[in-house]
Amino acid sequence: MMTTQYNTAPQQPVSPAAQGWGPPTGTGEPKEPWARRLWRGHPEDHRWVRPAFLLTLLVIGGLYTWNLTASGYANSFYSAAVQAGSQSWKAFFFGSLDSAGAITVDKPPASLWPMALSVRVFGLNSFAILFPQVLMAVATAAVLYASVRRRFSAAAGFLTMAVFALTPVAALMFRFNNPDAALALLMATAVHCTLRALEKARTTWLMWAGAAIGLAFLVKTLQAFLILPVLALVYVVLAPAPWKKRVGQVLLAGLTMVVAGGWWVAIVELWPASSRPYIGGSQNNSFLELTFGYNGLGRINGDETGSVGGGRGGLGGGMWGETGWDRMFGSTNGGQISWLIPAALIMLVAALWMTRKAPRTDTARSAFLLWGGSLLITVVIFSFMQGIFHEYYTVALAPYVAPLIGMGAAVLWEERGRSWASLALAGAMTATAVWGYVLLNRSSDYLPWLKWVVLVGGLVAALGLVFVGKLGRRLTLGVLGLSVVAALAGPTAYTLTTLNEGHSGSIVTAGPAVAGGRGGPGGGGFPGGGPGGDGFPGGGQNGQTGRPPTGGNGGGLPGGGFPGGGFPGGGFPGGGFPGGSQNQPGRQNQQGQQGGRAEGGGGGMGGLLNGASVSSEAKELLEKNASDYTWVAAAIGAQNAASYQLTTGEPVMAIGGFNGTDPSPTPAQFKKYVEEGRIHYFISGGSGGGMGPGRGTGGSGSGSGSSTASQISSWVEKNFKEVTVGNSTFYDLTQPTSGA
Repeated sequence: MMTTQYNTAPQQPVSPAAQGWGPPTGTGEPKEPWARRLWRGHPEDHRWVRPAFLLTLLVIGGLYTWNLTASGYANSFYSAAVQAGSQSWKAFFFGSLDSAGAITVDKPPASLWPMALSVRVFGLNSFAILFPQVLMAVATAAVLYASVRRRFSAAAGFLTMAVFALTPVAALMFRFNNPDAALALLMATAVHCTLRALEKARTTWLMWAGAAIGLAFLVKTLQAFLILPVLALVYVVLAPAPWKKRVGQVLLAGLTMVVAGGWWVAIVELWPASSRPYIGGSQNNSFLELTFGYNGLGRINGDETGSVGGGRGGLGGGMWGETGWDRMFGSTNGGQISWLIPAALIMLVAALWMTRKAPRTDTARSAFLLWGGSLLITVVIFSFMQGIFHEYYTVALAPYVAPLIGMGAAVLWEERGRSWASLALAGAMTATAVWGYVLLNRSSDYLPWLKWVVLVGGLVAALGLVFVGKLGRRLTLGVLGLSVVAALAGPTAYTLTTLNEGHSGSIVTAGPAVAGGRGGPGGGGFPGGGPGGDGFPGGGQNGQTGRPPTGGNGGGLPGGGFPGGGFPGGGFPGGGFPGGSQNQPGRQNQQGQQGGRAEGGGGGMGGLLNGASVSSEAKELLEKNASDYTWVAAAIGAQNAASYQLTTGEPVMAIGGFNGTDPSPTPAQFKKYVEEGRIHYFISGGSGGGMGPGRGTGGSGSGSGSSTASQISSWVEKNFKEVTVGNSTFYDLTQPTSGA
């Protein structure tokens, strides 16, 4: 029988010494070597527990490493910045997209630093870029186990690790180079450190929590602050110390957070703008504007100046999917994260009911409040935010769901002899089985037998859990095993499907394609297949994936395509996909490290989402005399520029940043660079992102949706010699046309 070791003492939690992490109190014996303590673990554990823990971490690392390089450069936007950071320490510090320092990514650079260091050591390749994310998955699993095991059984810790590792969106993002994996690790670390601080009102641990939040800010700005109210409130109310000390400790932790996250911001803001890269994503070259605008409050209310489709939730308020309490359970997000959320909420309520009479400082209840509160506040904000929202954002929930399942199952199983506990277990199992059936049924062609295994097996297990306190040992073990299998079968299948595929581009999803949403290799298309969540209205869906049609504007958005018949200025910049490419956003990268898609031009949405394919002829053209120029080329949109930069290894200027809407460089600055002979070629095509008020309505020729990029494009086309290589068009900025 599993024994749950949760702590209810008001101010005397199990000490580190009593748990085998130090010498017995008062003995004066020297502390054990850390390696021996790491191997032995808790003294009450069986001998197999610590080796099993280390083996589990190894399995998670191996599982996530398998087929890792199938994604190639994954998101070439971030891979280009990693490449730049591996070539220039200045680019490393600022998070510049190119080693010459034209413009940064639209996030702080902390998530790029581990990858850039890896590339410095192992060279530029897919494995060097993505393997640090796998290590973050292993670290996150270890943090979750350590946090749960301190108060509950080893079995609870193992279940927590399993739930986390088998969450589909975790298997996606901890093998991808977006910032979300680093953010999830740091948020889990912050909760763990807060729990350690709650044991004996330890200021040092609370400061470590503040430092984790501060570093998380340097990963993804204000998203790091979502759980701050929960951490602060639980500590102030429940810590075993006088209230004045509690408040002072929280303020000190807040100061630590400001220092940990603010040092980089202060340097950037004080650094002369003329000698650093432009801050990508901002309209005024200010990181503070980026933080509180495009990457901050704009994500909540939808007012995202410079964003693709910004303006209060995008077109018609639904470009990023319908908001509401059920957003995490909808067709686009449900299969990513929601498999065990109903069970987690049921167990949270049951655990809080069970500890209702415990002392104020009960650390088991504090654990449920911290993990549960972090889950709830993040779900609420994600569900109602009107700005840009992608399915992979839900990976932030994985470190909160997993401990609730592990801890909740442990405490309810320990109390299974009581009718309310067995009914709560049965209720959680029933909700998991029914919801798993619903999620699997959304992919009718995906393992059609599995949904029945989950439903029938889960309901049988739920029935057994009702009477589990009265069953014999064999039946009890059978019910327990069936419960675990039925609960994890669905997310495990989605996770294995995700691991078996490569993913690339800016928008990726885990698991198979689903009706009314996205899915499959790399996901694809707009959220929910476009405004409304059911493909491009009037244009139908591409099968059941919800991806946009592969050619033309289709039926497009309400009123016929994008406003005005496509992107501002008419269709995709340059007319359709540059170079004639008919790629869909987020498709699997089939060309490994080349980061390429189909031959010619940009990827989906005019190169906004996927970038471009680079032919060997184009590569040879750009590499010729590359050392004579600061930038071998300039291209509109960061994904387009990134593809050429990753292929050639030479800096390529991204005009307008990610969306092509940032006013960098200005037309005057660009002309000056050309006059000084610092840019060799201008690459025709590329993304023009803005689709909302204030984004500019240019877009002539191969230009951008922003007026700045459009002016640059028009000036180049009128004044410089055109060079065609394969399906790609370049303008030689060292060869003006006659009369220019």
